[in-house]
Amino acid sequence: MLYDQVTPRPNVWKANISAIQECATKTGCYRRLALHYHPCCAQPGEDFNECFSAISEAYDVLSDLKKKAIYDRFGEEGLKGGAPINSEWTKPYEEMDSQVEHNFGGLNGRGRPHQDPPIEREMSLTLEEIYNGCTKKMKISRRIMNEDGHTSSIKDKILSLTVFPGWYEGTRITFPKEGDQGPNTIPADIVFILRDHPHKHFKREGTDLIFTSSVPLGQALLGCIVDVPTLDGRLLHVPITEIIHPNYEKVVPGEGMPLPDNPEKKGDLRIRFNIQFPKKLSGDQKLSIERAFFG
Repeated sequence: MLYDQVTPRPNVWKANISAIQECATKTGCYRRLALHYHPCCAQPGEDFNECFSAISEAYDVLSDLKKKAIYDRFGEEGLKGGAPINSEWTKPYEEMDSQVEHNFGGLNGRGRPHQDPPIEREMSLTLEEIYNGCTKKMKISRRIMNEDGHTSSIKDKILSLTVFPGWYEGTRITFPKEGDQGPNTIPADIVFILRDHPHKHFKREGTDLIFTSSVPLGQALLGCIVDVPTLDGRLLHVPITEIIHPNYEKVVPGEGMPLPDNPEKKGDLRIRFNIQFPKKLSGDQKLSIERAFFG
C-alpha cells in the first residue's frame, strides 16, 4: 500500500507509522520527515535511500488531489497503468536536496561529501633520470579512518611513480584520493610536479640540451674539437671548423632529450661557447696578430 510506503522500517528508524500517514499531505510535516530521513543525514551503517524515496513518492501522490483520487479509486496499479494525471508537482526531493544541503552541509561533517583541494609536491629529478626514464618511490604519511568511522590513525604508504623518458619540467602526476581521510570527506588527490635538478653540464630548453664549452681565443679562431659527455654515458667528439664568435652555436641533431610522445626521436644538442680572452700579450704575440690581420 502506498500509505505504508512512507513508513520507515521500525527496527532501523523506529518511526511512528500513524504519525507519518496522518501528516503525509502536510507540507511542513513532509519537510520534517524528508529532512530527518534524507540520505545525506544517515549515520554510518544506516541507509535512508529507500525510506526517503517512499516518503517522497507518497507525498507526491497524497498532496495532489487528482493523483490521490486515482489512487483511492484504482490503487497503485491505477497510477502505474496510465490513468490520466495532469499535475505540476514533480520530483519533490529535488527541492529537499537543496534544503538539506543548505541546512546540514557544514554541520559536524554531515551533508554531501566534499573533496579537499589537491596536495601538490615538487619532485626534483636529474636530467639522467628524465633522459633514460626511471621509477621513483615516494613515501607519504596520511590519515586513515578506523573501522569505527569516527577515529583515525596515521599510516605511511609508498607511492610508485613511473617517469617516462623526456617528460617536460612541470609535468604533473596525480594519485587520486591519496590524501588524508576524514568523516564525510573525499580524500584529496596528491599531485607531484616534476622539476629539473641543476646539472653540472647541461640545461634543457624544450627537447634540446644546452652545453656550454669554454675555449681560448686561439681555438675560437683556428678551430677545435669539443668533447661532450652524454646523459647515457657516451662521449661525443664534436669538431668545430668555423670561427667561434660570441653568438656562435654548434647544433648536433638528435643528441638532445627524448620526445615525450615518441622517445625514439630526440631533440638537438646545442653547444654554446664561452670565449676566453688573454689578459695580456707579449710583444711577439702582438706582432704576430698584427701580421695576421693587417698584413
